[in-house]
Amino acid sequence: MPIEHVQVLTTVGSEQEAELVASSLVEAKLAACVQIAGPVRSRYRWQGAIEEASEWQCTVKTTTAAYPQVEAAIRSLHSYEEPEIIATPIVAGSPGYLAWIDDNVE
Repeated sequence: MPIEHVQVLTTVGSEQEAELVASSLVEAKLAACVQIAGPVRSRYRWQGAIEEASEWQCTVKTTTAAYPQVEAAIRSLHSYEEPEIIATPIVAGSPGYLAWIDDNVE
């Protein structure tokens, strides 16, 4: 069964940046929905040092076909040098919800 839908996860450094990513993706019809959660605490290694930061997490509902444009849009809007952009396949879902994604992503 081909994977036709994905959830894309990214984290950003501020609520305003999360709002920008969400509104840009939905308005451009690259995502049917973007959920914003936060702040979340992240601890990570960056350039040899352990860092800690408050971040906002964006979960993007989109199609597999739209993923390359979603990634490019996130990169163009993101303030991080190397943003987290992870796509997870949606292997099953309610038919109505998946159809709604299809209807709202071009």
